[in-house]
Amino acid sequence: MKLPTNTPRSLWTTLVAFSVLGMAFAFYLQYVEGLAPCPLCMTQRIFLVAVGVVSAIAVVHNPGTVGLRLYAAGAFIFTVLGGAFAGRHVWLQHLPEDQVPACGPSLEYLIDTLPLRDALSVLLMGDGNCAEVVWQFLGFSIPELTLAAFVAIAIAILRIVVLSGTAISRQ
Repeated sequence: MKLPTNTPRSLWTTLVAFSVLGMAFAFYLQYVEGLAPCPLCMTQRIFLVAVGVVSAIAVVHNPGTVGLRLYAAGAFIFTVLGGAFAGRHVWLQHLPEDQVPACGPSLEYLIDTLPLRDALSVLLMGDGNCAEVVWQFLGFSIPELTLAAFVAIAIAILRIVVLSGTAISRQ
């Protein structure tokens, strides 16, 4: 029996697995390697989880064309936002040392003490902690790998939209 590999549902399932693996790797780096995530890292994690949740709902719901496009729009928005935070993070890491912003308070402190709007503004700006490259794989930093992951997710979501426009039977 041949399993369908190019259906919206299979792509949503792949995105769920990708999100779970991405978070598992983030937790590995945090708890096994001892790398404390900066505020921008935490924000990127939130968007990766959001993509995974939307994808999981789409797998369970298995909607028709309109539903697929709605789920794709929601997941795409989370992907673009996550990619924007990852892009900002990459930009901070490539700033000259004299232009790196000063280190700021922890994410927990920001959320506990500032109104949500101000906390989000500080998170988007990043700080000196975000500019430090603490780990690399094949010469790429964590934010660079995360940005690539968000680009891959966006491509998969666009593929889902293309598939939703064709006459594919629901699996």
